[in-house]
Amino acid sequence: MDTIRIALTVNGEPVELTVPPRRLLSDALREEAGLTGTHVGCEHGVCGACTVLVDGRPARSCLMFAAQADGAAITTVEGLARDGRPTALQRAFAEEHALQCGFCTPGILTTFEAWLDDHPEPEDAEIREVLSGNLCRCTGYQNIVRAVRKAAALRREEGVP
Repeated sequence: MDTIRIALTVNGEPVELTVPPRRLLSDALREEAGLTGTHVGCEHGVCGACTVLVDGRPARSCLMFAAQADGAAITTVEGLARDGRPTALQRAFAEEHALQCGFCTPGILTTFEAWLDDHPEPEDAEIREVLSGNLCRCTGYQNIVRAVRKAAALRREEGVP
């Protein structure tokens, strides 16, 4: 079998893709779906740049075959904005200068969007623990921690669950 057909919901839209059976989810999102916000760094699941949400939970898309996601709801960085408006986390990243080159940012944003849903009042140590799963070569992490803390406060103010 040269290719298989999979059906996904990507960023709220139904998508059908024809992919080789061993195509990685990261590559299918980038190449077949045209969503290049999902970055591929280490290809070993270590750097976190490829993190997307699979059924609402962070997953390393470079470690997952696209076929494994058949039937799943996938959210990439392109799908985080709500009604065309950046999320509190995206706004906080800009306001706190929490990115430089931006290569790691999509994975960090998707990771923390899901995490903040379950941790509305995070402590800095908790933020750092979660952030330890994402490598950033530019920022030094301090502004990222501030941005996540600020996003949590913004979400509470805005009544985001």
